[in-house]
Amino acid sequence: MAHGKLIFTLMVAVLVGACGESASPSSSKQEAAASTEKSFVELKKQAASGDADAQVNLGGLYRDGQGVPQDYAQARQWYEKAAAQGHAKAQNSLGWLYIEGKGVPQDYAQARQWYEKAAAQGLAKAQVNLGGLYYYGSGVPQDYAQARQWYEKAAAQGQADAQVWLGLLYIEGKGVLQDYAQARQWWEKAAAQGHAGAQNNLGGLYEFGHGVPKDYVQARQWYEKAAAQGNAFAQSNLGGLYQTGNGVPKDASKAVEWWQKSGAQGHAYAQYRLGWLYANSET
Repeated sequence: MAHGKLIFTLMVAVLVGACGESASPSSSKQEAAASTEKSFVELKKQAASGDADAQVNLGGLYRDGQGVPQDYAQARQWYEKAAAQGHAKAQNSLGWLYIEGKGVPQDYAQARQWYEKAAAQGLAKAQVNLGGLYYYGSGVPQDYAQARQWYEKAAAQGQADAQVWLGLLYIEGKGVLQDYAQARQWWEKAAAQGHAGAQNNLGGLYEFGHGVPKDYVQARQWYEKAAAQGNAFAQSNLGGLYQTGNGVPKDASKAVEWWQKSGAQGHAYAQYRLGWLYANSET
């Protein structure tokens, strides 16, 4: 049974501020908490005075509930203040709120408008997010050529997610002619940056011989890199190699070990494989 998976998950990035918190009675932690509270007060003063960077960082604290109660409406208000000053990261963050319907009604058209503002300023993350809207047809007519154009702009800046998306377009032949060699090249760029999804996808190309000679050892090496980062698809794929003995000595216990790691993250295929093994008493 074929088990390889090529995977990419759209990653919508927002600026996240850092703010520590502590409930420990230790004096050092109490001092850290006091320092954090002072930093928050100072940040809020800066934001209230019109500092756009501070407004974005404050919005991030409210978005994630770091040092303050989580409050998406407050996050939106601070992002809007910064966005009104043309702050690209704030515009991108507002797009995320509208995608998720956090603090605002879900509205893909509004998300697109904010992403467009940020993307026009060259913010790579916004360009990736805008490409995602065109890929899925969310708030815009589905248009793979448009998706490709936005991914290319971000990929040219070295944005790893964009490079992975471009590879996917070449695998699927969407907005471009299908070209496994091009997909490999884009995934190699992202993998060199440590992108676990790209590493897993390269493993799939080598396992099945798409655009490269079939090479189970290379497949294993790429899966191992991604699995070491906790990528559930790569863990599942490694389990498959150990179950079949491709590129590694056949080892049912190793297969189970990797499928358990993957299944614990909710990976359905790994869970299925474990169930099948137990039902058929292979372990």
